[in-house]
Amino acid sequence: MLLPLSKYIDHTLLRPEASNEDIIRACEEAKQFDFAAICLYPYWIRAAYKIIGASSVAICSVVGFPHGASKTTTKVREAEIALNDGASEFDMVINLGALKSAYLDIIYNDIRSVVNVVSSNIVKVILETSVLTTKEKITAAKIARDSGAHFVKTSTGFTGGATIEDVKLLHATVGDSMGIKASGEIRDYKTVLEMIRAGATRIGTSTGVKIIKEYYVDRTSSNK
Repeated sequence: MLLPLSKYIDHTLLRPEASNEDIIRACEEAKQFDFAAICLYPYWIRAAYKIIGASSVAICSVVGFPHGASKTTTKVREAEIALNDGASEFDMVINLGALKSAYLDIIYNDIRSVVNVVSSNIVKVILETSVLTTKEKITAAKIARDSGAHFVKTSTGFTGGATIEDVKLLHATVGDSMGIKASGEIRDYKTVLEMIRAGATRIGTSTGVKIIKEYYVDRTSSNK
């Protein structure tokens, strides 16, 4: 683990019922604990930018979330608006139905179009590994790599979470050419370390504050 633990974490608030007060609190936590990013729905990006500003915390917008079934033009416009509102990272869901139908050109174009519209900003491609076969996971990861995306991400958290096996598989597939974001059902410090050891370079979680506090308790105990 080369980075401070906080810089592995995308502090995430994607509860559909989250209020303005919830968003403010999450953004303030992201700044306080110096997380890698705050990850929100597109509606909240402009509000987040007012709080986060030019800090070291990136503002991440989801795209096509959570099912990935939007048309490519819709995803592109969604990403473009979020970019203009202050987002610098984008977690987009692939078109799962197209993948299941083996419409691989559609998948490539979907990702590439979003990559193009956000220019050099980071795009993380959510594969939703819990509903894919091993072959589909490998295929989708390779397409994401070839499309110019920067990360492959395991899950939205809506249909299942990250597993050690999937993180290892994605790392074996794309190597060090891309980052790997493990997300979904990661709620404690022990699991975060296991995911990082398996090859994850980012962790998506709504319990980042709890995890950092557990980390410091563990370090304090180890130094006694």
